[in-house]
Amino acid sequence: MKKSLQFLLLIFLVTFSNKTLLAEGFNSVHTSDGNFVIAGGDQGLTFRSVNGGNTWASYTEPSVNFQSVYTLGTKVWLSGDNGKIYLSSVASSVLTPVITGISTSINSVKFIDANTGFFCGDNGVLYKSVDGGISWTSSSNGISNVKLNTVSFYDALSGVAAGENGKVFVTNNGGASWTPENISSARNILSAEYLTDGIILTGEWGTLIYKNNGGSWSSVDTKTNSDIRGISGTTLSNVHICGGGGFIRNNSSGNSAFLNFEKNPMLADLVDIVYSGNTGFAVSSLNKAIIRTTDNGTTWTLPSGTSVSYVWEAKPGASGSFLGNNLCLHPTDRNAVFIAFADQVYRSGNKGDAWTSIGTSIPNGTTPHSFFVSPVDTNIWMVATQSSPDKVYRTSNYGATWTEVLSMNFSNYGQPLEMDQNDPHVFYFAPDNGGFYKSTDDGATFNEISGNYPFRSPCDILVKWDNSDVIFLADGITGSGQAKLFKSVNKGVNWTLVHTASASEIPSMCSNRFAPETIWCTEWSGSNIYRSTDGGDTWSTNHSNSFSGWGSDICHEDPNMMITGSWSNRATLSLDKGLTWTDISSGLGGHGGGILIPEKGYILAHQGSNVYKLNISYSVLTGISENTVSAIASEYKLSQNYPNPFNPSTKISYSIPLSGNVSITIFNELGKEIRSLVNGYKNAGNYEVNFNASDLSSGIYFYKIQSGTYAETKTMLLIK
Repeated sequence: MKKSLQFLLLIFLVTFSNKTLLAEGFNSVHTSDGNFVIAGGDQGLTFRSVNGGNTWASYTEPSVNFQSVYTLGTKVWLSGDNGKIYLSSVASSVLTPVITGISTSINSVKFIDANTGFFCGDNGVLYKSVDGGISWTSSSNGISNVKLNTVSFYDALSGVAAGENGKVFVTNNGGASWTPENISSARNILSAEYLTDGIILTGEWGTLIYKNNGGSWSSVDTKTNSDIRGISGTTLSNVHICGGGGFIRNNSSGNSAFLNFEKNPMLADLVDIVYSGNTGFAVSSLNKAIIRTTDNGTTWTLPSGTSVSYVWEAKPGASGSFLGNNLCLHPTDRNAVFIAFADQVYRSGNKGDAWTSIGTSIPNGTTPHSFFVSPVDTNIWMVATQSSPDKVYRTSNYGATWTEVLSMNFSNYGQPLEMDQNDPHVFYFAPDNGGFYKSTDDGATFNEISGNYPFRSPCDILVKWDNSDVIFLADGITGSGQAKLFKSVNKGVNWTLVHTASASEIPSMCSNRFAPETIWCTEWSGSNIYRSTDGGDTWSTNHSNSFSGWGSDICHEDPNMMITGSWSNRATLSLDKGLTWTDISSGLGGHGGGILIPEKGYILAHQGSNVYKLNISYSVLTGISENTVSAIASEYKLSQNYPNPFNPSTKISYSIPLSGNVSITIFNELGKEIRSLVNGYKNAGNYEVNFNASDLSSGIYFYKIQSGTYAETKTMLLIK
């Protein structure tokens, strides 16, 4: 049962890194009115708020991982991985476990009204309660032996349950029997909602499927490989989803492709989301920073007092000389990524944490400038490497042997080789002193297509998302003082100058499939970041750094996020499409090459002679914690704080002989309330509260307890 209580005014550091395997946050969050909110996670962790997320209380229940939470009216239900349902209420943090008759994980719990509810779990388990969760009976007729991840009901009759391998079941008789649905997908379904006008499902690898009442199933091309884990909505035209490394999207205003991205500060997986009116909450399994919106997703904020730390960490196993961005994602394994250093290709199977060399050495290779693994066939690799003259090599057997494809000099500071992301059979190559070469056979052969257009020394090539007719080429010469950007609208045959910068080079360009008309570029040795929002026809300065630019990337799952790097050890981050920027240079070493952002919480830098990965830590600074000293108290009592005077922390003990609501409030000398230490239902007992006043100035303060008809006030002195 309840052993300890911590309010979110406790000084603690919640840290996650991309190598962390154990969950340190939440699995589920729910509110039914926007005021009382509860989140539950592993190791018995729950957070509660009674004021819409302005402040939180933290509780721990031993020996259970909470999988799902749900609230309705004054009632609260939590499901555990131990086969138990826990009953609670808005007024009390006490949890009452219910033995359900199963011992496997209960993955989702939902209630239709105060009495009628359902839960589902492993092995095709689906149970129903008609007495508010006190007792449960099996209600799985028609459901196969499959892990069920989610259950949802629209009313007392209409419900949906879904789980692994695309298994979906619906009922129209209150769970008396279930009928399997064919959704034409074998992906694991992670979340389902039965809404007013239909059903929506989300799952692994960007799965999003829906059905109107009486209609057939349709899928949405979400353009992401990230898992979509959370759904909140009222109708099929008003749905918010979350997932991946921290994205939130919605389909309001007729955007059926869910391309409305809600700007939010979370750089970690988002596993659940809930809205009540315009107020919403979302949680990550990797930290305790519950984010909140009060304007229907226009803006999301971290809890009050939260600070974020960004630190790059060098990752072992891959090193050597390079120039350009040689990071390349595996097309089907989301944990795998490749990189080329010197004459060697390396592979990581754990998102860049460790690297192993693969294949044979690149012939005559000293400094690779561009490297690609074909999404069509991962046995095919392409690399442009410095030699004498410079070379482009290809392998079709996973690096066992290499074949020379091109032999001509290219920029000693640029990325001369590019793949068409819309058609990965197509590659482009741009050497020094003019010409533009194209391959339509996976890089096996190239032909010049531009009439030897007189480029000087190309630095980078970019093919526009969803339109392979449009290609950009950045051109520059060190010391020239004039960097140029060209655009072609006929697949590289003809070119037009669209931008000139007062710098020597434009070392990188980046764009995103969610916003293909927006294109970014950096400059060297200048410090400006340029942006075009009309498909590259016109350009303007977005901002200027305190360092010269180099690599850049837009997050592959959220166009709001972008990082630009430097030829030195500097980097800067924007989470709002360039409106504001944060320096994230801590930990970087060597010179910069490329940036890769597969997800908001998965960020790599090709830097110096190492790969670096960004670790993000969330720190919530507050100052209250409370422990139960004993469960027996003979009288009401408020003790004098100790020590007194204090700086900055002190303990306040109190006793209540009868269970009931208790409040302890701090006032300043003017009688203004400045802090609520305790505010909620307490069982009879003796308690001790730690009060941290590090954010207050020296002076006299008063603390008052109120429980039923009992009230008492005492004085304390803070001396700094």
